[in-house]
Amino acid sequence: MRRSSVFYAVGAFIALLVLATAAALFMTTRKPGPPPVVVGGDTPEQSVQQSVALIKAADFAGFWKHALPPADYATLKADWTHPRPDDHPMTPEDRADFINNMKQLTEPNAETKLYADIKPKLAKLQAQYQDQVPVMIGIFQAIAATGVAQSKELTNAQKQQATEVINVLAPWAQTVPWFDQNRAKQLVGVAVSTARKLDLKTPEQLKAMDFDTAMQKYSAGFLGVKQALAIYGLSVDDLLDSVKVTTLDNRNGHARVRIDYTLLGKPLSTESELVQQEGRWYSADMLQNVREAHQHLIAPPAPAGSAPAPASTAAPIQAMAPTPAAKR
Repeated sequence: MRRSSVFYAVGAFIALLVLATAAALFMTTRKPGPPPVVVGGDTPEQSVQQSVALIKAADFAGFWKHALPPADYATLKADWTHPRPDDHPMTPEDRADFINNMKQLTEPNAETKLYADIKPKLAKLQAQYQDQVPVMIGIFQAIAATGVAQSKELTNAQKQQATEVINVLAPWAQTVPWFDQNRAKQLVGVAVSTARKLDLKTPEQLKAMDFDTAMQKYSAGFLGVKQALAIYGLSVDDLLDSVKVTTLDNRNGHARVRIDYTLLGKPLSTESELVQQEGRWYSADMLQNVREAHQHLIAPPAPAGSAPAPASTAAPIQAMAPTPAAKR
């Protein structure tokens, strides 16, 4: 179903950026200001703290440089513009919608025009659905919880953590004044300002961006997301400022930390594993994901029905010797 309406485009735009930065909400931070970029961390706690200091500063290029050993960082940058084997071509309709929506978001007086278009629609939606919103969110909460519980990719601990987050966000969402005209006007302003900073006119620009350009766009998008969420009472900075990191175990180049944080006034926690390489500490999951993504790029899965590819000789992160990865 086509969504040519800018109203839907704004919502999809914000939702995409929130998903893309959701992982950043479970780390910690330092004092405001652009932090220096140091590869890895002296300790597990410092590795996590430095990662989020860079995220809070919206320095995503610095984040990746810090979060990966030099060889893996170089590989990530080199892989960035390569076509992904699982990419699907955009349909002509979707391409036209993208161009039209970005044009409307960035044209002169876009804020005034878009809000004039959205205002009567909001009033109509409020009259029709205001009483139903809490019920609808409750249904979405149940669906999300079921999806988490049935996930085959999450561990039991991750399922518990995800469920706790859902159980905090859902009651908040049920009380948010989604149809408030003043907040909607602010949201339109944020969306327009962010779209202008992104300066994307065609979807082809997205695929053509090199690593450094993409990181600049992510920075603009992340700052827009923080502004949008703050309009409705969710402060990303407050969440990050609340996080405390405690080392639970540290031996033989492997560490496990607990990350305590407060989300909308509710105390929550999660755990993360880190690995030491050349005396520096890195997220084990992040290293594994980046390396698996590289292997998937250079050796995509064979088509269904073909002979299986030879098993990878790369050892899991947990069994790696604390040495830097060879540049691929």
